[in-house]
Amino acid sequence: MEIFQIITLSLSGLMLFFVGIMRLFKPANSYCLKTYLANPNNTLNNDRDLSNEMRGIGSVTLFAGILILLGLLLSDFRFTSFIVATLVFVGFALGRILSQVVDGKPSKDLIQGLVFELIFGTLNLICLIYLLT
Repeated sequence: MEIFQIITLSLSGLMLFFVGIMRLFKPANSYCLKTYLANPNNTLNNDRDLSNEMRGIGSVTLFAGILILLGLLLSDFRFTSFIVATLVFVGFALGRILSQVVDGKPSKDLIQGLVFELIFGTLNLICLIYLLT
C-alpha cells in the first residue's frame, strides 16, 4: 500500500502543481477559457477581473499541490496531504457536477477534467481511509 500511496500523492500533487502554475502565469490558456475564446465574438481584452479570478484559483491550486507533495517528503504530513488532496479533487468534482445540473453540459475538455478529478478524488479517499484504519 505504501507504493500506491506514493504514486497517488505524486500524481495528485504534480497535477495540481502544474495546473496551478499554468493558471497563475498564463490564465488565458486555461481550459475553462478555451471554449469561451473559441467564439470570435468573445475577447478578454486584458480583463483584469477575469485574470484576477483565474490567478487566485491558480494560486490556491498551486499551494494545494505543494501541500500534497510535502506528504512525499514528510511521512508525518502524509495524512494531511491525503486530506487536502481528497478535499480539492472531490470539491472540484462536486462543483463541476453541480454546474452540469444547473448550467448544462460543458466542453469535452472540462468533462475530461471531471473524470480525472473523480479518479484522483477516489484514489486519495482510498488512501485516507487506509490510513484511518
